[in-house]
Amino acid sequence: MNENHKAGFVSIVGNPNVGKSTLMNAWVGERLSIITPKAQTTRHRILGILNAEDYQLVLSDTPGVITPSYEMQSSMMDFVKTALEDADILIYMLEVGETEMKDQRLFEKILRLEIPVLVLINKIDTTDQESLIKSVAHWQEKFPKANIFPISAITGFSVKEVLDHIIELLPVSPPYYPKDQMTDKPERFFVNEAIREQILQHYDKEVPYAVEVVTEEFFESEKIIKIRSLIMVERETQKGIIIGHKGGALKKVGVGARMKLQAFFTKKIHLELYVKVNKDWRSNERQLKRFGYKL
Repeated sequence: MNENHKAGFVSIVGNPNVGKSTLMNAWVGERLSIITPKAQTTRHRILGILNAEDYQLVLSDTPGVITPSYEMQSSMMDFVKTALEDADILIYMLEVGETEMKDQRLFEKILRLEIPVLVLINKIDTTDQESLIKSVAHWQEKFPKANIFPISAITGFSVKEVLDHIIELLPVSPPYYPKDQMTDKPERFFVNEAIREQILQHYDKEVPYAVEVVTEEFFESEKIIKIRSLIMVERETQKGIIIGHKGGALKKVGVGARMKLQAFFTKKIHLELYVKVNKDWRSNERQLKRFGYKL
């Protein structure tokens, strides 16, 4: 191994729905994190590993920072805290025009960090030059020691430049993961997320947030992957909405998820979906542990 090899953990945190997942996917070159217009799309901490001959960059995509309303959201914020503790470099991401962070204690904690901090002002393609200059000045005043980068994750503006800067900041270290590894999550996790992404896109109001997906069977052969997944909701009324008239709504979810999974795994997918009521699972410690929200 090259004695000058670099490696480090880079945690991406920020306000909800600011494009953290879009940015990580762009850097890794693979769609590891699901993306929808809805807030709280990301529920878990997802690692994306970027490997080169002389460095390994371990990116950590985290849930958007919110004030928790129930136990699952508290667990989501625990992922954010852990990401801060592990980071060699911290990225705080927000949207152009925003003037406040969602959590004052987190803001104060970031100010005390002794690691490099980058503040990324995203979605600059939606604003004008004068507003952008004001936004940069505002956040530079709030984070006097941080490097401020205006970017557009969706168009790619300054995305490579930020990545190059991060690589320069990485400490000298051997790799933390095998060089052919792209993420820390198992295959079933990405099946669950592909299904949940379709639910977020096809349903409104509270229903998508009351859903958890568990893949019970995953059988892979040379040409096809056979998958059986269970969609859990909190109430019978939600079960009816997910299934829809004569199963039509659930079929749309299945078709969309199957297309995404075929692109991800580059194999034919056979997907069976079932719906079950798991009452108040978002506030149940035992269920949250089962679904990976609790250590």
